[in-house]
Amino acid sequence: MTYCVGLLLRKGLVMVGDTRTNAGVDNIATFRKLQIFEVPGERVVAISTAGNLAVTQAVVNHMLEGLPGPDGDVQTLYTIPSMFEMAQFAGRAVRTVRERDAEALSQDGSGFDCSLLVAGQIGERRLRLFMIYRAGNFLESTEDTPFLQIGEHKYGKPIIDRSVAFETPLDEALKIALISMDSTIRSNLAVGMPLDAMILPRDALACTVNVRITEHDPYFAHVRDSWSNALREAHLSIPDPPYGY
Repeated sequence: MTYCVGLLLRKGLVMVGDTRTNAGVDNIATFRKLQIFEVPGERVVAISTAGNLAVTQAVVNHMLEGLPGPDGDVQTLYTIPSMFEMAQFAGRAVRTVRERDAEALSQDGSGFDCSLLVAGQIGERRLRLFMIYRAGNFLESTEDTPFLQIGEHKYGKPIIDRSVAFETPLDEALKIALISMDSTIRSNLAVGMPLDAMILPRDALACTVNVRITEHDPYFAHVRDSWSNALREAHLSIPDPPYGY
């Protein structure tokens, strides 16, 4: 499993994803879950994936290699003209893999497990963030709910719920996303380091942050320690319950 989060804010887009893939306690590996496809000045498309690794890799490869479009021409993520059509294209890639592999996966007892975050900006069209489900349908982030999560999101969601709004600055949003990721890593062995993170300012058409964060990263260590200390101080500052015992 994995944990990936995308935050679509007034100033731009922030995305963070872990890299852990495991098929049992003795088979743990690292794979990039947040992939960025960038043509500076023309488009930036970010894709985060969760679920069966073979399925999600097949979906992304279909988006790169191409699928027939409505007019018969081959479309790829480098030719799709808008992010809404990119979400539709990602859904079509999911359904293509599902039609090919779902029955075999079911017979093997694996099941078809796949979800994606697809975000970015193309040309002068607006910056957008979508979540693609395993059926190929999707929903979009809004100002009221400016973030989407896939994978093991339940441990990190309360932090983002309490801290992120559409007006949150990009640097602060990245900090909050890293706190959310640390909380998830502490509570779930299926999520682990290193992390991949990006910041895409609105209308920039080029990432200003595209970084891999390892366990030895000094800033992430500071975030981890500071958050733990702040939680301890917070609960100690709350009065003891007044109930008799």
